[in-house]
Amino acid sequence: MLKKSKPSELFASTQQLITAVWLVNNVSHYHRVRADAFVKAGCGSFSLVELSNTNDLSVLQSGEPGVTRVHTLFPGQAIGTISQAALRRALITYLEESRPGVCCLNGWALPGTAAMLDWAVAHGVPCVLMSESNQHDHSRNWLKEQLKARFVAQCSAGLAGGTESRRYLVELGMAPESIFDGYDVVDNEHFRAGAEAARRDRLRCRAQLAVPEEYFFACARFEPKKNFHRLIEAFALYASAAGPSAWKLVIAGDGPSRPELEALARSLHVEDGVIFAGLKTYQELPVIYGLAKAFIHASTTEQWGLVVNEAMAAGLAVLVSKRCGCAPDLVKDGVNGFTFDPRDAGEIAEKMLTVHRDASLPERMGRRSAEMIAEWGPERFGRGLMHAAEFALNRGPAKETLLSRAVVRLMAATSNS
Repeated sequence: MLKKSKPSELFASTQQLITAVWLVNNVSHYHRVRADAFVKAGCGSFSLVELSNTNDLSVLQSGEPGVTRVHTLFPGQAIGTISQAALRRALITYLEESRPGVCCLNGWALPGTAAMLDWAVAHGVPCVLMSESNQHDHSRNWLKEQLKARFVAQCSAGLAGGTESRRYLVELGMAPESIFDGYDVVDNEHFRAGAEAARRDRLRCRAQLAVPEEYFFACARFEPKKNFHRLIEAFALYASAAGPSAWKLVIAGDGPSRPELEALARSLHVEDGVIFAGLKTYQELPVIYGLAKAFIHASTTEQWGLVVNEAMAAGLAVLVSKRCGCAPDLVKDGVNGFTFDPRDAGEIAEKMLTVHRDASLPERMGRRSAEMIAEWGPERFGRGLMHAAEFALNRGPAKETLLSRAVVRLMAATSNS
């Protein structure tokens, strides 16, 4: 049985012990700020290994240097063009040269993750599984779940996004005491400071971004699970009930479905109320959050929903689908926002009306959002990973079985593991 240590004792020991490597597709702002929080806290050596330094959604890329070391396996090459064999060779070469003490795995589906786990098991290196998946974010197949459980069995500790992802790791067989929290955080200060600055210079910022005076804000990729069709239908119901005082709906994002969504807004006669703002940069986002009255995220399924963190850090009331992994942890109904059934346009419209009709509600809920999200900053990731890595190092590599090892090797040898 592991000896229980106080946080201060854990902190002191990990400064000497942790040399960790985190494998990601492409280093984004989210990765950078989390990794830097770990390094700045003096928890040990931490390196980010990215498959490629190009991203099909350029606004997510982190162009600003941080304190964390970054190693790119395939500079300038699109991830979809990298063969599994080439990826495995490049990753193994890096691991052999760097010899990390802990390997941090970004879930189980990222290309290269199974290869990293296979290398770690072979060399007696403990792994921390970082996960935000939950039971309802995808349809589940029994055989795939069994294979996933074998993968999870080879990890010594977990770093979960929140309540739902922790529960799912337990369902996959990970011991509750080996799971730590803090994976899903953003740079709260970036969004807080940017939003406050925008509010102080409201007129100029509104003109610069071409946004209306009062609006609900939504931000996501244009893909089916983001549920923009239902959101626009809900907005039409809301606008009809609110009448001339209705706020607008500003949607940031883009994708192939944009013409279809624009056509839907026209067919519902709300084309003047729904504003497609396009992609926004990391510097523009705090401004557009800050000028909004409330934030809405209507996904039919979502592992977490980091945009909700961003909106809360910017001081907004948040209306969030119950199918978002973040909802149980970040949204308190009637306190900092409301949750809703994303399949019910009428319920979504009702929540929008509730926020609209009480003039004091958006500001009051926004203050509570800012207070609540303060506990979910990058420091939470740093602490969580510190404890997870400490646990993994104390425990050592998970006990392997022939079946588990065979499954991991099979996943490592195939694409999209």
